[in-house]
Amino acid sequence: MQLAWATFTVNKRFPLTISRGTTAQTQNVWVRIEADGIEGWGEASPFGIGDHRQTTETILQGLEQAREILQAYHPLQREPVEAALIEAHVPSAARCAINIALWDWLGKRAGLPVWQILGLAREPIVPTSVTIGINPPEVARQRVRDWLELTHARSLKVKLGSPEGIEADRAMFEAVRAETPEGVAIRVDANGGWNLPNAIEMCHWLAERGVEYVEQPLPRGQEDLLPELYRQSPLPIFVDESCFDSRDVVRLADRVHGINIKLMKCGGISEAIRMVHTARALGLKVMYGCYSDSSLAITAAAQISPLADYLDLDSHLNLVDDPFVGASLEAGRIVPNDSPGLGVALRQMLNGDD
Repeated sequence: MQLAWATFTVNKRFPLTISRGTTAQTQNVWVRIEADGIEGWGEASPFGIGDHRQTTETILQGLEQAREILQAYHPLQREPVEAALIEAHVPSAARCAINIALWDWLGKRAGLPVWQILGLAREPIVPTSVTIGINPPEVARQRVRDWLELTHARSLKVKLGSPEGIEADRAMFEAVRAETPEGVAIRVDANGGWNLPNAIEMCHWLAERGVEYVEQPLPRGQEDLLPELYRQSPLPIFVDESCFDSRDVVRLADRVHGINIKLMKCGGISEAIRMVHTARALGLKVMYGCYSDSSLAITAAAQISPLADYLDLDSHLNLVDDPFVGASLEAGRIVPNDSPGLGVALRQMLNGDD
């Protein structure tokens, strides 16, 4: 099979600030795999977690590595391909794009959408949350109004862990809460922005205000502190930055209530499915998240959304220049279509083809 790619830039309607900084623009990579006259599509988007960074340049280097490896395989050999890429230390975001493209290729070959090949149904897909980044209280209130007008969302994911401390977090949260209509759920993601005492205090404070769960309260690398938080928190604790793949699920199962799966972190749909089943076997809840993904990667995640308890697949809704169309927003739910493969189409031709 042949591997090709092109980079494309996406810009956010609302720049997103989390505990580690602000993102307004990213350069993602559109990946294509061709064999037997069929082309499968995938996407890689850059991300950074503490000292772990996968930049666009890192992803492109990984794809260069992968090109020679893939020539020895056929798209139907998805598992051997994945093993070979892992052995070659190809970054997870690059592996993700290839894995997504292989599933897309398979669906197009079979004439079926990926979700149907996997034996799934779309009815169980839950509504996605939309994300309110760290902002001054009045800006946060406006952002709630903006998102509800754009999407009619049924749940909000509020970013806390402000560098200005938990008093700033409280002020912003109260502003968001005051603007949130009854019946719209609120979840919190601290992106590792709290220490243990603050995390314990905030979990109690947020529980009193009806929050559903708290995601990544402690920094990646402080997983040994999670058992104490797990013991004291009245809210369920989910991990994101601390959990990359199914091995991490096993390691963290005794100290969290759930995990956040992101295709770029884990390496694609295949490993995401393994993570789901591992989590289920260990009694954990499952959510899916995203980075600055376009509709291509979001639609890939939507193929397996029926397996998730919670969804945070909203990045494409915040793009002013998404080059792809795929899954649709229906009553707050991101729903894949009936087209073969991922069911993704291109809005316009991209430049910079490799």
